[in-house]
Amino acid sequence: MSGNLQYNRYEKARILGARALQLAYGAPVLVDSDQSEPILIAAEEYDAGVLPFTVRRGASR
Repeated sequence: MSGNLQYNRYEKARILGARALQLAYGAPVLVDSDQSEPILIAAEEYDAGVLPFTVRRGASR
């Protein structure tokens, strides 16, 4: 995630949901966390800027 890129709330929700699902299915955690809920871990990863997600905007496909 680039430092200057801002995601809107829908993009953020989609990113967090996708990452939480990955964590629930056993993906490795990318940050040190005391949390046990996948959505909370995903939020910590998002805040740390370590998620390898790309958001494509616009109608072009």
